[in-house]
Amino acid sequence: MEQYLLDMARDAMMTIMKVSAPVLIIGLVVGLIVSIFQATTQIQEQSLHFVPKIIAMLVSLILLGSWMLTVMKEFTMRMFSDMLRFIGM
Repeated sequence: MEQYLLDMARDAMMTIMKVSAPVLIIGLVVGLIVSIFQATTQIQEQSLHFVPKIIAMLVSLILLGSWMLTVMKEFTMRMFSDMLRFIGM
């Protein structure tokens, strides 16, 4: 029982990281590029920092949304089948 719950939690954490990592990495890279641009040009406008990150993350969600949904659906189906197998149905 304990091993089953640990495996379930590990699988959930791996799925969370797999789904969220691409969007977070894109936001990080765009933020770094904008920060370097701001440092070199000495432009300290706050909206210049957030708007490109928001746009890049939104575009990545649009492009990667179907893949993310597929990964989450497979995880859900795997969890339901494991639970049914665990309780003996």
